[in-house]
Amino acid sequence: MNQKKQNSSVPAIIVCILLFGMISFVTNLASPMGDVLKNQFSVANWMGTLGVFANFIAYACMGIPAGNMLQKYGYKKTALAAVTVGFVGVGIQTIAGLLEGNLAFGIYLLGAFIAGFSMCMLNIVVNPMLNRLGGGGNKGNQLIQIGGSFNSLMGTTVIFLTGVFVPNILEAKISQVFPLMFIAMAIFALAFVVISLTKIPENEAQVVESKEKSKYGPLSFRHFVLGGVAIFIYIGVEVGIPNVLQKWLQNGGLNVESGAEAIAGTVTATYWLLMLVGRLVGVAVGSKVSAKAMLTFVSVLGMVLVGGAMFLSPETTVNLPVFKGTAGFGMALVPINAALLVLCGLCTSVMWGGIFNLAVEGLGKYTEKASGIFMALVCGGGILPLLQNAIVDVTGNYLVSYWVIFVCLAYLLFYALVGSKNVNKNIPTE
Repeated sequence: MNQKKQNSSVPAIIVCILLFGMISFVTNLASPMGDVLKNQFSVANWMGTLGVFANFIAYACMGIPAGNMLQKYGYKKTALAAVTVGFVGVGIQTIAGLLEGNLAFGIYLLGAFIAGFSMCMLNIVVNPMLNRLGGGGNKGNQLIQIGGSFNSLMGTTVIFLTGVFVPNILEAKISQVFPLMFIAMAIFALAFVVISLTKIPENEAQVVESKEKSKYGPLSFRHFVLGGVAIFIYIGVEVGIPNVLQKWLQNGGLNVESGAEAIAGTVTATYWLLMLVGRLVGVAVGSKVSAKAMLTFVSVLGMVLVGGAMFLSPETTVNLPVFKGTAGFGMALVPINAALLVLCGLCTSVMWGGIFNLAVEGLGKYTEKASGIFMALVCGGGILPLLQNAIVDVTGNYLVSYWVIFVCLAYLLFYALVGSKNVNKNIPTE
C-alpha cells in the first residue's frame, strides 16, 4: 500500500523539483541582466541592479499573501497561478527587448517585479509540498535538498549561458538574451500542462482557527525575529557575492584581450556549481551535524574567504577551467580574489536550511505563519546587492563593497552562536 502511494507521488515530486529549478533559472537571470541594462541604457551600477531589486522586493509584497493563498486554495491551484504569473513576467521582460529608451528600461523592471511574484509563490508551494510528499522528517528534508541541488544546477546553467549569448558586454542588449527568456516561458507553459494533469495531494486537514485569537505569534519569539534578520541577510549574501564578482571580472578584473564576458560568466557559474556541491554534502552530513554547528562553520569559513578576497592582491592569479567564448573551453588565469569568492558557494549552499531550522525550532503551531514571514524577508536578495553596487559607484572599487558581505557573515555567526537560542519557552505553542 505504501509502495503504491509512493509511486503515485513520483510525478508530483518530479514537478516540484522542476519548479525548484525554475526558481533559480529566472532569479539568477536577473543578475547578469544587470550588466546588460547598465550598458544598453548607460546607467550606474546600482541602477543596473534594479532588476534584481525588483525581483526580490516582490517577495516582501507577496510573501504573506502567497501563504494565505496556499492555505485557501491548496497546492495545485497556487502552483498553476504561480507558473502563469511567471510566464507573464518573463513575457513582459521579453517585450522590453523590442522597445527603446527609458520605456524599455521601465517595462523590463515591471516584468522583473511580476516574475518575482511568481518566484515567491513557487517557493511557498514547493518547499512544504516536497516535505509533505516525502512524508516529513528526514525523507521530506532529503527531497527538499534534492530540489535545492537541481535549483543550484539551473542557477549555474543560466549564468553560463548568459555569458555565451552576450559575448561583448559593452554592446549588450536585452534582445541578445531572448533565447533564455523563450526557454523560461516554454518551461512555464510545459509546467502548467503537467501540473494540470498531475494529481497533487492536498492537505485535507483544514486549520480551524480559534475564535479567541492568541496574543502570541512568531514575532513573539526572539530567536525567530533574529532568524528573520538572518534570512534577509543570507539571501543578500548569496546573491551579492556572484553579482558583484561578475561585474568586476567583466569590467577590468580579468587581464585578457578577449573573451572576458564568457570567462566572467563561467567563473560566476562555478560559484553556483559549488553551491550544488555544498548542498549534496549537506544532504550527506545533515543527519550527523547540527544546524547550529553547520551554520557556525560556514559563517567563519565565509568570513575568512571574503576577508582574503578583499585584502589579497589581484595581481596574484590562479588557473581555473573556463569557457573562453569563440576559443572554447580551457584554463585561464583569474585573480585569486575571484577564486576565493567562488569558494564561498560552498558556504552559502547550506545556510538557508540551517537558519530556517534554528529559527522555527520550538514554534509549534506558529510555524506555518512564520514560513510566510520568511518568504517576505527574501527581499534582502534585492536590497543588499543594491547597496554593494552603490558602494562600487562611490568608491570605484568592486572589492571594497565586500565589506557588506563580511559584516553580514559576522551577523550570521552571531545568530548561530547566540541569537538562535530559544529564550521564550514559556509561550504555549500547542
